[in-house]
Amino acid sequence: MKLCQGQVWKKDGHYVRIVRLERLEVEYKSSDSLAGKAGIKTLTSKKDFCRLLKGAHLLSARKKSPPVE
Repeated sequence: MKLCQGQVWKKDGHYVRIVRLERLEVEYKSSDSLAGKAGIKTLTSKKDFCRLLKGAHLLSARKKSPPVE
């Protein structure tokens, strides 16, 4: 599974969006809907985050655009 900043995952009626992605840590925001900015931010290890996503479905993925020269 390839994680990217900005990905939105859905699991059991809840949405999880990756806010900040680092080498060993992930900061994510979980909420009941995608419409509002309300939600709970959580900082966890990448390993625990992948366990959290077990059985979840990826809704959107931001693709990196090539650098402009």
